Parts: sequence; C-alpha cells; structure tokens
Amino acid sequence: MLWIKSFHIVFVASWFAGLFYLPRIFVNLAMVPKGSDAEFARLMLMARKLMRFSHMLMVPALGFGLWTWGLYGFAYGMGNGQGMGWMHIKLFLVVLAVAYHVVCAFILRSFEVGREAHGHVWFRWFNEIPVLLLTAIVILVVVKPF
Repeated sequence: MLWIKSFHIVFVASWFAGLFYLPRIFVNLAMVPKGSDAEFARLMLMARKLMRFSHMLMVPALGFGLWTWGLYGFAYGMGNGQGMGWMHIKLFLVVLAVAYHVVCAFILRSFEVGREAHGHVWFRWFNEIPVLLLTAIVILVVVKPF
C-alpha cells in the first residue's frame, strides 16, 4: 500500500510541475513580439514537449490515485461518506485539475494555429490556478477537516 501511495505522490508532484510551468511558457508566448519567429518556435517546442510529458505524468498519477482510493478509501467509509467529506472535495478538485490540464492543451493548440487572444497578464493569473488547486488538495489530504 505504501508503495502505491508513494508512486501516486511522485507522479502527482511531477504532473503539477508541468501544470505550474506550462502556463508560464504561455505568458512568454503571449509576450513574443510580432516577427520573432525563432523565439516563438522555440517556446512552442518547449510547450509541446512539456504538454506531452505532462500527459504521460497525469495518467499514472490518476491511476495510482484510483488504486489508492480503491484500497484505502472504501475501507474507511467512502461508501457511506462517514468522515470522508474531505475526500469528496479532494476528488472534485482533482477533476478541476484534469480540466485545467485539458484547457492548457486547447490553449496550446490555439497558439499553434495563431488564434490565442489572451494577453500575458491573463496568463499570469491563469498560472496561479494549479497552485491553489494543489494547496487545497494537500491541505484536505493532510488535515482531513471533515
């Protein structure tokens, strides 16, 4: 059980590292001056590689999480919800993290086709979402407030 939890934590931390950095690349892409094709191409290459790598990290993070939940969660009242309210909120936040990941993929695609309309300030705010998600998730898992 501890091996599974350990791998879950490692893959979640790695996946979120990608979610922290990819929007930062979006900030830089939004700031590229018109005509700076080499800079734009370099940043796009970085963003594509990071997105692909983040996809590969998200899958085992979710897989090990589901495995842990299956082994641990049901044994501690997940079926009837006693003392596991924190888990319901955590799972909702995980769904939001996956949705954020998907939105990042759509944003990357919009940069690829030249249709991204958001500016660098918008991306700076967008970049804060995974920090808030991870903070809330960790607090819920460690503190288990309800």
